[in-house]
Amino acid sequence: MKNKLYRFALNIVKDDELAKDVVQECFIKVWEKRSEIDLIQNLEAWCMQITRNKALDKLRSKHVKKTDLFEVEFDTRKERDTPYVMTERGDLLTRIKGLIDALPDRQREVMQLRDIEGLAYKEIADALDIDINLVKTNLFRARRKLKESLIKVDAYGL
Repeated sequence: MKNKLYRFALNIVKDDELAKDVVQECFIKVWEKRSEIDLIQNLEAWCMQITRNKALDKLRSKHVKKTDLFEVEFDTRKERDTPYVMTERGDLLTRIKGLIDALPDRQREVMQLRDIEGLAYKEIADALDIDINLVKTNLFRARRKLKESLIKVDAYGL
């Protein structure tokens, strides 16, 4: 669960060391609440919610240094890829990152949890403390916006 929490925190705070701090604080809180763990229905969703709250607290403190999420998340090295293919892939990842960063916060969080972390709708709803229908709506809107933007760029070069 540590890596999943780290990626989620990194998506929010955009800083490697800060994301690690957030995850560590999450596990400290879990340790402090260890006597109550039996009462928690979904431990992973609870940890995701703690991570989200801690990450947002860090952002509010205004001590955030941004880093490139895609440098951490994607390994684009393949021996047989040509420099052209590697450049195209890098450009595409940069465009996608920019489009995802431009999404509203809630849509970006839901997309991260569903499409990158692979959480179920119910787990996302629990982690973000929102209704499951709101999860589905935000995910649909985020995917549609991303798709429309990519099609627009490919069709018109905008």
